[in-house]
Amino acid sequence: MKYDCLIVDDEEVLAKNTGEYFNMFEVKTKVVFSIAQAEAFFEENDASLLLLDINLEDGSGFEFCRKIRETKTMPILFISARNTDDDKIIALNIGGDDYIEKPYSLGVLLAKVKVMLKRFANDDSKAGEDSKDSFADGNLTIDYINKTVLVAGEEKKLTSLEYTLLKYLTDNRDRLITKQELFDHVWNDKFTSDGTLNVHIRKIREAIEEDPNNPKRIITVWKEGYRYQSEGKR
Repeated sequence: MKYDCLIVDDEEVLAKNTGEYFNMFEVKTKVVFSIAQAEAFFEENDASLLLLDINLEDGSGFEFCRKIRETKTMPILFISARNTDDDKIIALNIGGDDYIEKPYSLGVLLAKVKVMLKRFANDDSKAGEDSKDSFADGNLTIDYINKTVLVAGEEKKLTSLEYTLLKYLTDNRDRLITKQELFDHVWNDKFTSDGTLNVHIRKIREAIEEDPNNPKRIITVWKEGYRYQSEGKR
């Protein structure tokens, strides 16, 4: 069976209340309370989005995220009472798309989930609709049909969000793209933070730049945003 959202959280009352709230607003949601239950869920079901706690009784949400990322590109949103910057950076670096602190507003969380589900549904429906099948710039190739990124012929692993962000940058190459524009057109989410964007930009640079600390493709425009600089403009 396919669900819109799977919640993995051992705070049973909060998890159940969140799941009931989502279902009430037609976001088909399943709630489980452990990694073992989540693994059993994925053996027979699927979900378009994962809400994942970090501290679970039978293991770490971080480790489960790493495992999921080996086979799935669905959005993963961490939900946790841990609120240090280190936790947030780890969560995003291992494949999380966003980080929501507990206690959270059900309304805000639902809005964030709906926006992310809509964006990824739109990405899937647009697969193959580009006027050409790929983008090439030097040794970088983006395959629009298979939604893959290759550097010198080697496939680089990006999450769906990172792929969408890179594609937006290359589609709008050689001009300033403000942070707000990226929030509006990639995240469609006014609640996204600069820190979340910065981490995802760094992960893309690590995948496609020869020297991520001295990027030649994705250039930071101080206090404004970013510019993807194509090979002919370097």
